[in-house]
Amino acid sequence: MAAARLLLCCLILSSGIYLAYTVTDSRDVTILRSLKDQWENIPPSWQKSDDPCGTSWEGVTCNNSRVTALGLSTMGLRGKLSGDIGGLTELISLDLSFNRGLTGSLSPRIGDLQKLNILILAGCSFSGSIPRELGKLAELSFLALNSNNFTGEIPPTLGNLSKLYWLDLADNQLTGPIPVSTSSSPGLDLLKKAKHFHFNKNQLSGSIPDNLFSADMVLIHVLFDGNQLSGSIPFTLGLVQTLEVLRLDRNALNGSVPSNLNNLTSVVELNLAHNELSGPLPDLSGMNSLNYLDLSNNSFQKSEAPVWFSTLQSLTTLVIEYGSLQGPVPQKLFALPQLQQVKLRNNALNDTLNMGGISDRQLTLVDLQNNKISSITLGSGYKNTLILIGNPVCDTALGNTNYCQVQQQSAKPYSTSLANCGSKSCPADQKVSPQSCDCAYPYQGTFYFRGPSFRELSNDNTFHSLEMSLWVKLDLTPGSVSLQNPFFNIDDYLQVQLELFPPTGKYFNRSEVERIGFSLSNQTYKPPPEFGPYYFIASPYTFQAESGETSISSRQVIGIATGCTILVLLLVAVAIYAIQQKKLAERAIGLSRPFASWAPSGNDSEGAPQLKGARWFSYDELKKCTGNFSERNEIGSGGYGKVYRGTLVNGQVIAIKRAQHGSMQGGLEFKTEIELLSRVHHKNLVGLVGFCFEQGEQVLVYEYMANGSLRENLSGKTSIYLDWKRRLRVALGSARGLAYLHELANPPIIHRDVKSTNILLDQNLTAKVADFGLSKLVSDSSKGHVSTQVKGTLGYLDPEYYMTQQLTEKSDVYSFGVVMLELITAKQPIEKGKYVVREMRTAINKNDEEHYGLSNMIDPVIRNMPNLIGFTRFVDVAMQCVEEAAADRPTMSEVVKMLESILQNDGLETNSTSASSSITDFGTAIAASRHPYNKDALQRKEMNDTHAFDYSGGYTLPTNVEPK
Repeated sequence: MAAARLLLCCLILSSGIYLAYTVTDSRDVTILRSLKDQWENIPPSWQKSDDPCGTSWEGVTCNNSRVTALGLSTMGLRGKLSGDIGGLTELISLDLSFNRGLTGSLSPRIGDLQKLNILILAGCSFSGSIPRELGKLAELSFLALNSNNFTGEIPPTLGNLSKLYWLDLADNQLTGPIPVSTSSSPGLDLLKKAKHFHFNKNQLSGSIPDNLFSADMVLIHVLFDGNQLSGSIPFTLGLVQTLEVLRLDRNALNGSVPSNLNNLTSVVELNLAHNELSGPLPDLSGMNSLNYLDLSNNSFQKSEAPVWFSTLQSLTTLVIEYGSLQGPVPQKLFALPQLQQVKLRNNALNDTLNMGGISDRQLTLVDLQNNKISSITLGSGYKNTLILIGNPVCDTALGNTNYCQVQQQSAKPYSTSLANCGSKSCPADQKVSPQSCDCAYPYQGTFYFRGPSFRELSNDNTFHSLEMSLWVKLDLTPGSVSLQNPFFNIDDYLQVQLELFPPTGKYFNRSEVERIGFSLSNQTYKPPPEFGPYYFIASPYTFQAESGETSISSRQVIGIATGCTILVLLLVAVAIYAIQQKKLAERAIGLSRPFASWAPSGNDSEGAPQLKGARWFSYDELKKCTGNFSERNEIGSGGYGKVYRGTLVNGQVIAIKRAQHGSMQGGLEFKTEIELLSRVHHKNLVGLVGFCFEQGEQVLVYEYMANGSLRENLSGKTSIYLDWKRRLRVALGSARGLAYLHELANPPIIHRDVKSTNILLDQNLTAKVADFGLSKLVSDSSKGHVSTQVKGTLGYLDPEYYMTQQLTEKSDVYSFGVVMLELITAKQPIEKGKYVVREMRTAINKNDEEHYGLSNMIDPVIRNMPNLIGFTRFVDVAMQCVEEAAADRPTMSEVVKMLESILQNDGLETNSTSASSSITDFGTAIAASRHPYNKDALQRKEMNDTHAFDYSGGYTLPTNVEPK
């Protein structure tokens, strides 16, 4: 009997141990078990234990034993989403996107998730009505229910979601009116923080309410196309001046277009086609950001082509088909600098078509079918598609020309090339990777771009930019993206098939698939701006078969624990005591001998880094000089950590770069980096002052650059006046810094991220190069130089990198050339789709000896200076640096010589000699590390640059502004 009692006590004690080691809250365990029982194709890790947080169930994120995120995008789930989900009361993010097997209606209990911030159910097969209880989710900011089978009306309670900025209900079967608030009910007009109203491709009816829009809204996308909306366009729409994309096409709207629509000066796409609009053609003068305009298939009054046709300088595509235009086509229309396509068929345009003196550099299509054009004047410059079928001019001798014949498509739409892979073939369920030419299982799906600014689908450069942005922003292997079969579908969306290939092996793992799916469904990924707003629908993914591991039941765990209970308790107690003693000892050693852990023998003197011109700082010293790392002293942040401004007791101002825990290196690697950094000394490189390595901290201390970055000064954010002579000296100084890195550092260093935000100015406006990234260096002994992992910033990146996937010294030369062009224009490399390299090449006219034909592009701050010393030679050097082929570019030392020559020939002091003419200017040669100022060089954390570009290279970028 006594033995039985003892066994019973052991069993109870063992059960307690098992439960104590179950990390997940029991309430969440019960709910996830319920979901596991209801769903098919769950991740294998869900079968291996009963502890979602403790054993890391795939797709489950926890905090303090509670489930806070459930991300199962593209997992192939099948089943229903029951009301049990409402019990995960700490849930912040729920992403079940791209699981077509998820069906049934949404339970009202989803409204119990009071902390939910993100809800993404896009690309599933949910049906029924949208629960009105969603209006209880007060913290919700992102709601994507698009591409399901929802029916019924939009719940007015969604108007209670005061923090919502993204509302996507597109591509369902929703009916009824768009709800607005009344005295007794909320409505969508209350969503003052919303930036996205995506209601397209439903069956919504009734008029667009006048009070849906107001001047205090911040909407940038209003997509109502493909519904059954009627009535007039509300005048209040013209009050929302933040709008960038407006699509009301394919409805039954009538009446006149509001006269204040041209107040929407930020709109880049306006599509009112396929309605019943009447009255005069709208006056769109002043809409200078407009790229794409379609007013086709309406009932506007007959009129001649309006004057504003020829004034919209950003226009790329003009479409007014089946309209009421008459009179001549204005010749000035074809002179618009960005124009690509003009489609004016089935109007009553007449008289002579004058296209003399027009270049086909941009313009690829002019479609004037079925008008009344009687004659034509053509210059030799236009050789692209012109369609005149159905015009009187084709009844003359011109009738035998291509212009009056049915024309075949001259160029095939773009597809990623597999030419390097020969005739490689794969099994039916696999595809050839364009990067490795191996067979693999790609992540596949379809992009739907709802408002691209271009219509030309054979331009390699356009789609190269999309490919590169995908593998850069989704953190994939360069070249591992395939795009196929782009075309404009019946909804006038650009549809593109996407394949993403795994970096190694044949498969992505489940975590990678979930990460990619979330980036595309949550709109974390932003395409190049010319592609505009989009949505993505993923195809089911074939995962690698998991090895069959048997799960261990709770009874087995208890049985095993029973025999070991007493021993485990004793060992735990001993271990806790030992760990505490060890920590106390390590802390004492760390405080008295901070370098001991770096020496194999544990000797403090052996472990201390050998520094030249830099010193060790205690953590308490840095803490004091930054006010305990206070936010008011924070001057930047990035992937490495945060940067603080500090003042030492001697008054010296320093910049302190403090690593966050996820980005720390090992101790010996950190020591190596410090030693190398301390040996790099040059007046045009930001120098290391010291470091700190104690109390679990890794901190680098650099000299503080009082006048910020070159980018800040060129953009007018500072009060510093950069005249032409100062700009020449900035160019020369930064060129010398790069020449040192390339030619006198040992081993040589390729910067990889030369840009205007990485050129800093000290109190004397001396230019110093920052962020030369040693921690990413990889030695290449066969070539005697150092190459690095791809870093780079879109807008500055060497176009050859796209083909070779290698960065060389000449890549830095290309980026520096772009910086030189910035010194001339003061503009970022890509603004509104215009790439400065391409614009310069086009505009240069060497017959203009003073300004090379660049007067309109020169920064107004310096344009009117009486004598821009050496300007034309400066332009010549810059254009040599940005040659497409690396072999045609000079070295940095050659650039230094040319810049010195410009200054010396005009009697200006160069202050120091170039890298090639004086080694004394460089000091001891060795290597350098990642620079103190984070990746964007003193970029304020509050800063939100909506014009940040997404791709550079030498590729043509059509004009558009990327919606946010």
